[in-house]
Amino acid sequence: MDTLTPAEISARLAVLRQEHRALDEQILHMAANGDDELDAKRLKRRKLQLKDCIAKLEDMLIPDEPA
Repeated sequence: MDTLTPAEISARLAVLRQEHRALDEQILHMAANGDDELDAKRLKRRKLQLKDCIAKLEDMLIPDEPA
């Protein structure tokens, strides 16, 4: 993953952020309709994984500062 160009990282971030927003909407919809709680937990877990991945990619875009 360290060999990605900044443009590739930015593109990947856009995709992950879109999926994160879609999951958020789906979770809210499930909660409003009283859908299966286990499915909602799975979606929330996936949303957290996406958040972690987004954070890692964002860190890759920040250049290292010399000590």
